Formats: sequence, C-alpha cells, structure tokens
Amino acid sequence: MELESLGTFLKTRRARVTPADVGLHTYGSARRVPGLRREELAQLAGVSAGYYTRLEQDQAGTASPQVLNALARILQLDPAETTHLHNLALRRAVPRLVRHQRERLYPRVLALLESLGQITPAIVLGRRGDVLAWNSTGHALLAEHVDFRAPEEPARRPSIPRMFFLDSHTRDLHENWDELARSHVAFLRFTAGRYPTDRRLAELIGELSMRSDDFAKLWATGDVADCTVGTMRLRHPTVGRVNVDYQVWLQPDSPDHRLEIYTANDDSSADALNLLSGQGAAQHVPEAVPSDR
Repeated sequence: MELESLGTFLKTRRARVTPADVGLHTYGSARRVPGLRREELAQLAGVSAGYYTRLEQDQAGTASPQVLNALARILQLDPAETTHLHNLALRRAVPRLVRHQRERLYPRVLALLESLGQITPAIVLGRRGDVLAWNSTGHALLAEHVDFRAPEEPARRPSIPRMFFLDSHTRDLHENWDELARSHVAFLRFTAGRYPTDRRLAELIGELSMRSDDFAKLWATGDVADCTVGTMRLRHPTVGRVNVDYQVWLQPDSPDHRLEIYTANDDSSADALNLLSGQGAAQHVPEAVPSDR
C-alpha cells in the first residue's frame, strides 16, 4: 500500500477550496481546475509558485511550520487535518517501513479499564485498532460472536477495522454503519500520518483496500479525523436496539492506546446495558480482564 505523501494531501485539499471560499474574484473566466490554482494558493500563503509546486511534487525537502500553518489557513484545514499536514511534512517522501513488535498493554491503561468494572462497557484499542483488552460488557455489546479471550494472544487479537469492513456480524450490528465507517477510515489516515513507517499499519490499509470496495472508496476521499467522541446506534442480536455514546480516554504516557467507553443515551438502552452486564458477569469471572503477554 502506497502511503500518502505531503504532495498528495496538498493536491486533494487544494481541489476542495474554491476561489470564492477565500475571497478571490474570477470574473467569469474559464478554469481548468476544480479548486484553487497552484499560483493562487502560493500567493495567498506568501510563498513562490515554484516553491509550492515543488511541495506538491514532494521535491522541496522540509517545509517550515510557518509555511505549513499558512497553507493550513488558506486550505481551511481543521485541527486534525492541520496536525496531519505537519506529520506528513516531517517524514521522508518514501519512508522505510518497519515491522514493529506487537503492542503491549500499559499497566495504567489496564488499571483504568479494571476500575470501570463490568457495568460500563469498555475496550482498549491499540494504534491500529486491535483490541488489546475489553471487559465482559464491552465484549458483549460489540463482539459477542468473538472469543472473549482472543485479545490475550497478539496473533488472535480482534481488529476493529477488519471487523467493521470484513465481518458481516459487525456490519449488521451498526445501524449507522455508513457514518461510523467514514470515521474509521478518517482516523486510520490520521494514524498513518503519525506512524508512516509502521509496516503492519500499511499492510492493514492495503488489505482493506483490496478486500473491501467500501473501504477503498472511503480511503480515496482523503478524509482525516481524530475520532474521540460519537454515537453508535446498534441492532443487538441479544438485547435489541441500543443507542450509546462513545468517548475515548487517553493516557499521556501511552498515547497509542485508546480506552473507549460506552454510555447509554436513553432509558431503554440503559436497561439493555444492564442486561448485558449481567450476562457478562455470569459468563466470565470478574477478574478475567485480558492482559498482554
């Protein structure tokens, strides 16, 4: 899978900004590009057209934070997209991919998960969306068809992106699958910008692009987002419809690991979560929270 470059990202974002968006008058002249011309963007950002052209061709070397911030302002990038722009500018045009070791679950993150008990559904995700741990209610809510003990073994860890795009049970579970799918892909792109040498991450993106037409279409949009909050509308096979809000907790010393918790947003959903927590407690001993080994 070819990773996104700074030049590619700049081209896609330039195409989305019209002259009217930045206050330029075209006086009805015919235009051959859907968005801003290179010369227009360069002038607005205060750089030469030749230098900006080299940026888009990935031939300009490094770009200063001031130039990048000027481009982000003209291209109307949001905070996540601006961070992505800076990440892309820091790396080499063709980074050398490295197969990093399997992720280990940080003790503080595990302690935080255990402190939630079984009432609140929760899972811990690694940088590539692998499930590093979950409590019994989180497992029952999102993946009751998957072995509860699978996260204990790195080779068997469930991959939320793979499940989302390649597993029919997961797709049927989510009523707002289209919305969440866009979020998953946008966050994977954001992560790829942070870790451009991660071979496992590149392989995951390549696999999903080859095996899922939906993923390939969403990846081609170029969307970038840091997903930390949202809503899931579920058609659960055991307890029926469940509407939950999710939010992500991050630890400063383990920013790759995301503790995702789910809270009911109506009374019937709260009742459904109580049922799931009772079933989970009956199936698993309370101390049986997975840890990496």
